[in-house]
Amino acid sequence: MSYIVKSKIRELAKELDVSISSEADQVISDAVKEVITKAAKRAEANGRKTVKARDI
Repeated sequence: MSYIVKSKIRELAKELDVSISSEADQVISDAVKEVITKAAKRAEANGRKTVKARDI
């Protein structure tokens, strides 16, 4: 499952004058999943169901 909008990643890459491989797409998606998972655990540990910027 992908957690990113590939067109937006490609848009940013174009602005930076680089290309993004399909392998990189998956790694970026995995990184997003990891960040959100860790933030959700921190929010839960603080008694909240809402992830806030400070949880990231």
